[in-house]
Amino acid sequence: MLFDSHCHLQADAFTDEVPEVIARAAAAGVTRMAVIGWDLASSAAALRLAAQYPQLTATVGIAPHDETQWGEETRDALRDLARDPHCAAIGECGLDFHYNTWPRDVQAAVFAYQLSVAAALSKPVVIHSRDAQAETLEILRRHSAAVARRPAGVMHCYSGDAAGAADFAALGFLVSIAGPVTYRKPRNLPDVARSLPLDALLVETDAPFLAPQSRRGKRNEPAYVREVAQTVADLRGETLETVAAAVSRNAVRLFGLEA
Repeated sequence: MLFDSHCHLQADAFTDEVPEVIARAAAAGVTRMAVIGWDLASSAAALRLAAQYPQLTATVGIAPHDETQWGEETRDALRDLARDPHCAAIGECGLDFHYNTWPRDVQAAVFAYQLSVAAALSKPVVIHSRDAQAETLEILRRHSAAVARRPAGVMHCYSGDAAGAADFAALGFLVSIAGPVTYRKPRNLPDVARSLPLDALLVETDAPFLAPQSRRGKRNEPAYVREVAQTVADLRGETLETVAAAVSRNAVRLFGLEA
């Protein structure tokens, strides 16, 4: 069994093709997928998919690269979506200092609000952090209620260094490895994959984005998380079966699902 811990099957890239995508995933041994929201519309769509397909679970959130007008109406709508029984986590949410779609103080406020929702509902958080590792850690350390559960959440598509990954793991976060670990220039990701214990790792596709090396430049989909898991296994000197079983258990635990 493999669990793609982060994909966007509600994206336009998968319109009218979700059953086929799920079937191809199953053929590759990928039996569960988390469909991640990034704004109100995509969050509502993720919940609808999770209600329709038992292989899927959903999250709701406002990502820092979204262009949603932030205000009381958006806050209320997000909280309502978060109460849906198919919502397993809050996010993706966090900080993105690469694109800076919002001013950094607004990003921090939106992130903090979503952490408060997660704490109030006892749900984990799915965190997007790009070029903002220190600032993300600082905000998480200030919001102790949101990181009290274990696992507290996941650092989605982690792109930092091994030391930073250890810091997030110490706070109770899982660290998710995506397609870039398979690239010819994977930067710090091999060290991250090797340095963390297996019970701190997840794998993901971020589909339709970040296809692995063998399909780079093409549309990504959950079936291809197998290549990510195989690369992690090779880096660690472990079998695919060992890594797949561990990261899938971690995802089940994170999202509060039955094994």
